[in-house]
Amino acid sequence: MTPKHPEKNLEDRITGALVGAAVGDALGGPVEGYSPAQILERHGGRVHGVVGPWNGDAWRTARPLAPYHKGDGHVTDDTLMTHALVRVYATVRDHLDAYAIADHLVLDLMNNPRWIPELEQEALPLHRLFLAEKWLVTRLHYAHADPREAGVGNIVNCGAAMYMAPVGLVNAANPQGAYAEAIDIAGAHQSSYGREAAGVVAAAVAAACAPDASPDSIVAAALSLAKDGTRTAIEQVCEVAARYTDFESALVPLREAITPYDTVGPDYRRPSLGARRPSRLHAIEELPVALGMLLVSGGDYHHAVLGAVNYGRDCDSIATMAGALAGALGSPVPEAWSKTVAEASRLDLWEPAAALTDVTREIFQRDVRRRRAHESAFTEIGGLRCSD
Repeated sequence: MTPKHPEKNLEDRITGALVGAAVGDALGGPVEGYSPAQILERHGGRVHGVVGPWNGDAWRTARPLAPYHKGDGHVTDDTLMTHALVRVYATVRDHLDAYAIADHLVLDLMNNPRWIPELEQEALPLHRLFLAEKWLVTRLHYAHADPREAGVGNIVNCGAAMYMAPVGLVNAANPQGAYAEAIDIAGAHQSSYGREAAGVVAAAVAAACAPDASPDSIVAAALSLAKDGTRTAIEQVCEVAARYTDFESALVPLREAITPYDTVGPDYRRPSLGARRPSRLHAIEELPVALGMLLVSGGDYHHAVLGAVNYGRDCDSIATMAGALAGALGSPVPEAWSKTVAEASRLDLWEPAAALTDVTREIFQRDVRRRRAHESAFTEIGGLRCSD
């Protein structure tokens, strides 16, 4: 039976989602890009917590992961981008759009050095980002593209979806609002099913914040908004996931379910020629699998995240999404994991949550005032009939 957490308030859910996302990210980092079979062989069993780098002490030079210290509790670019988006909310203190990404997020990534755990040094966040995220700087700062269209032409991947949890939290219990805001924001970064996934991730996180939320209600909210291949992929993966209650037996079936919609192909490190191109028929792999693991686990954070981690492939992003959803749902993040990740990454994982909670309350109050002003104006022009 799915655990319910109606006693969890807004702050609890925002904290659970952001801390949960960061911890999932850190646990998945060291096995990113590998298959479940490779993970099993390398670790002599499944990963059950924080592990060291795949290549041990040779992490600085061993390919293909060099020069990043993935492992030992270090967060990756998923968390760096998530925290950067929280800072934009803390600056703007209102709903965001694609222009806010151009005006605030890009400049933060370019100009403000921060501690980068995987580099073990202070550096500009831009220097850590993958090419799909560097695109933000290229298109918005140097090419001066219209922010609403800047994502067109980029690699279509999970780059925008991986840091959209804050959008869902700002729109807590309002999946439609979260979806619309994320679709606008993500236009600066992604197109096609990459942009669509960003909207659906935000909607799912918003749905997870509802007091009566469950894995089933989260998936239902995602399906009510998702379009094209993204919707079909979620539907197919979650239909398979519903048959399982442990991640070990679900690893292969979930991969088989997402395969027709995934463009990357069987070898994650050698993408097919059709990989990451725009399509109305395909989907990113990470979101459907994260939702599938949420169902398999019954909403339990520990189980959902370990399932995502041991799935392999882009498992840091899968675990980031699964961790955000389970955390927002109210399932507790193991304290030993969060403490280790915070210390190893030299990050305060709780400060962004506190900041976003304050901003979320401000935005909601502003939304109420705007809604009441609209209701008053609409009534005054005779829009409200007596029968209404």
